[in-house]
Amino acid sequence: MALHRPRRRSAHDPINPSLFSLLVLSPFVLHRNHFRKDWQSRVKTWFDQPGRKHSRRAARQAKAVKAGLRPVELLRPAVRCPTKRYNTKLRSGRGFTAAELKAAGIRRKEALSIGVPVDHRRRNRSEESLKINKERLEAYKQRLVVFPKKAGKVKRGDTEGADKSVEGLKTLAATFPLPAGHKQEGPRAITSEELANKGTAYTALRKARSDQRYAGIRAERQKKKEEEEAAKKK
Repeated sequence: MALHRPRRRSAHDPINPSLFSLLVLSPFVLHRNHFRKDWQSRVKTWFDQPGRKHSRRAARQAKAVKAGLRPVELLRPAVRCPTKRYNTKLRSGRGFTAAELKAAGIRRKEALSIGVPVDHRRRNRSEESLKINKERLEAYKQRLVVFPKKAGKVKRGDTEGADKSVEGLKTLAATFPLPAGHKQEGPRAITSEELANKGTAYTALRKARSDQRYAGIRAERQKKKEEEEAAKKK
């Protein structure tokens, strides 16, 4: 049986364009895959995953017992959403500002220890935001129970006669809900008072702008008119 050797490709033979683009344009080496690497001995198993889950849960419970009674959640401030489209809505923010803590009588260093986070970047740009979060902190302080570190030694800020059997709150969001934001009014009839007061804030601003802009021209026109009337009388 005769065996035919494959003909060598000459320089004039056409080249597969996909192979040409792969060889010329690709900066990587064309690998020959080797799969005889004994991969069975290099597989990492996770048969201990259920046991680790149980261990982590037991560790969390032990840590909670050791820490004692403490806030499970942090009290969040009421802030405005960004951009003009959503700034009529209120949402929970990151932390309270220094001005809000000072107005509520809470020191910054002890705030986080009683479940009140602090945000040093946010600023109060209106009296309304300061008032809302101040009232929120004051309501939280009225419900807060601070146990002394040592039994029988009550310090400033601790609750006298605190009983550790006190019932805790389920969630802070349900106990201290966010105040309602801007409520959009539905269609209604125009009242008689609104009809009597035809001027609006927009028209008042436009009139003030017009008076300021044409004050010089109108003064010159009035002066010229008075001079013409004086000349006619002569």
